[in-house]
Amino acid sequence: MNLQKLTPFNWFKRENEGAGEYLPATRGNDPFARMHREMDRMFEDFFGESRGGGNGLLLKPSVDIAESKKAYKISVEVPGIDPEQIDLHVDNGTLVLSGEKRRESEDDDEGFHRIERSYGQFRRVLTLPEDADPDGIKADFKNGVLKIKVPRVKQSEKPGAKKVEIEGTGS
Repeated sequence: MNLQKLTPFNWFKRENEGAGEYLPATRGNDPFARMHREMDRMFEDFFGESRGGGNGLLLKPSVDIAESKKAYKISVEVPGIDPEQIDLHVDNGTLVLSGEKRRESEDDDEGFHRIERSYGQFRRVLTLPEDADPDGIKADFKNGVLKIKVPRVKQSEKPGAKKVEIEGTGS
């Protein structure tokens, strides 16, 4: 039995290499996450600081990854960002997504009562599987969601891979 097929591919194994601190974009009903958010809010209220307001943390947009026999499909939530502000490129077997989410207005007369939206730079680094075709990657942006399609190549079509014929006669 090949256990390798049961182990999911680690798309994020290179994400934290050479990167600074990250600000996770988590959601859900996890009680520890709720407690963490509430504690963050209390400290922000006390010290008067806002999350993601130029403090050097990188945002991590949420990512969904699915696969079919022909392609990998990646969906990334990047609401409030123009597609022109997103950089998507392939570098040494990784798919790198980066950009910056800026405040919509810089009016000095505004007095915020609460800031819950995060602003700042974001970056995700996804390690591509061996059967991914980096030359055929396509991306589409609609309603704040970036959809990336990474085609898969058959093992027999991979560059440098070839089938070796065995010659001889059965004894």
